[in-house]
Amino acid sequence: MYIEDLKFSLWADFIEREYLDKEFRELIAQGIVNGATSNPAIFKNAILSSSAYKEQLATLSALAPKEKYEAVAIYDIQKAADILAPLYEAGDDGYVSIEVDPYLCDDAEATIEEGKRLFAQIGRKNVMIKIPATHAGYVAMRTLVGSGIPVNATLIFQKEQALACAKAFKEGMQEHGSKVDTVISVFVSRIDRALDALLAKNGVATGLSGIYNSAAIYAEVEKLDVNGCRVLFASTGVKDDSLPAHYYIEKLLAYNSVNTAPIETIKAFHTDGFRVKVLPIEPKIIEEHFEKIRSLGVDFDVVLAKQIAEGLQSFKDAFKDILESL
Repeated sequence: MYIEDLKFSLWADFIEREYLDKEFRELIAQGIVNGATSNPAIFKNAILSSSAYKEQLATLSALAPKEKYEAVAIYDIQKAADILAPLYEAGDDGYVSIEVDPYLCDDAEATIEEGKRLFAQIGRKNVMIKIPATHAGYVAMRTLVGSGIPVNATLIFQKEQALACAKAFKEGMQEHGSKVDTVISVFVSRIDRALDALLAKNGVATGLSGIYNSAAIYAEVEKLDVNGCRVLFASTGVKDDSLPAHYYIEKLLAYNSVNTAPIETIKAFHTDGFRVKVLPIEPKIIEEHFEKIRSLGVDFDVVLAKQIAEGLQSFKDAFKDILESL
């Protein structure tokens, strides 16, 4: 744990082969990170921009594009899992996530098949299968957890999504008969990027909508007390230069939680961040902020629905770019 008494973990939201062999090991040795996450956009940037993949890809010319992608991604996930294995064996997280094909987001059976296949091919216990929080995704989450496979539920902006994930996890564990580790990935900074210009123009405090939305979701998930399930705060890199680089880690510090962030964000928090628990936040404070947003004629539910759609499309676009390049 990054902060033991809070059971708070920091995971690196980054995967790239040369990084895994060097800086990632150093961050683990220094006790700065104890897990990692990936998504199609991260793999796109790694595969298309790093020379570290050319040698392996040269041996895969006979394969279809998706098979090439999976071979490369599985290699990296196995490497990350092996590096993290001592933490996992010590009960200190040690998980790395890999996302299923985002084009399967509305197909429960295909998601289940791919999730089970990836988990088996990777062959490491400390791997989480990452599934978008769609209606089909909830079905897949329950089935995978019921099979004893750890799951990272992703692309969560709404309380209803988070509760559906928690329900799926609980039901899956009942089928499995024992604890299965899971996380509910709540996206934060994208909400502020969507609203802050309007809020600033109308004299409403900025940099808070994503935090308050995430804090409210965290409180609801914690009430359910699902064994092995934690909220993971994602999309925590800062795009607004007026905010400290570590803003979305420091402002969401909570008991029994995870924050996955870009490497530079993690380093900034490690150097300058306050390690003081700030969640839960008083519901009245949260409600007052969203009442101000509503007074501007903004339907926050519509904002969140748009973020879900755009986030899923961005994963699809990144996945498509990878396959086209291969």
